[in-house]
Parts: sequence; C-alpha cells; structure tokens
Amino acid sequence: MIKKTKTDLISAGDIVQRYGVTYQAVNHYTNLGLLQVVTREGNARMYAKSKVRGRLSKIAQLVNEGYSLRLIRKKLIGV
Repeated sequence: MIKKTKTDLISAGDIVQRYGVTYQAVNHYTNLGLLQVVTREGNARMYAKSKVRGRLSKIAQLVNEGYSLRLIRKKLIGV
C-alpha cells in the first residue's frame, strides 16, 4: 500500500472551497460511497486529491445528463 503524503490529500473543507460544491454535497457523496475518505487528521476527513477532481467532474456530468445519485453510484462503483 502506498502511503499518501499531506500534499496528496485534500480535506472536505478544501474540496468545498476549491471545487464549489457544498459541504452537504461532500457529506452526501461520501455517505453514498462516491467519494472515499483515505484517512483522518483529527476530525478532518482527508481524500485523495488525484481522485476527487475527476470524480466530481464525472458526478456533475452525469447529473447534468439526468442521472440520479443512486444511478450514478451504480454506474461508477457498481453497487
């Protein structure tokens, strides 16, 4: 397993600021399994930077095409 460094990680709060999604959306996507928490630093959930941008772009694209989040989940992670 490759250990992630601090520069490879992004917090939920930083996702909100950088990508313009709401904190509630980050929570919801995490609860649905669309975004995965890599580790925690105190109370902060940390995500892999390399995966967040692409995943958020794909979610936005599919939402714009009319897919529900449940269908997006099925499409992206097969559950």
